[in-house]
Amino acid sequence: MLAFGIAKDIFGGSSVIIETSGNKILDLKTSLETQYPRLKQLRSYMLAVNNEYALDDGVLTETDEIALIPPVSGG
Repeated sequence: MLAFGIAKDIFGGSSVIIETSGNKILDLKTSLETQYPRLKQLRSYMLAVNNEYALDDGVLTETDEIALIPPVSGG
């Protein structure tokens, strides 16, 4: 899994290895929030799978590239 912005600080690097096969996006989010409780402090975040934003009911495979996109602000 790739991490950007504050997620890099939470994960301790720009990527982490995760087990994904057969899991839904929502299951992955729950697992990540258990392993990395600071994620719960983010107001919101999105997961992208293969360069497209993913819905919570999407199913993951072992070959998917997953990225955690934290909230961004700007003007």
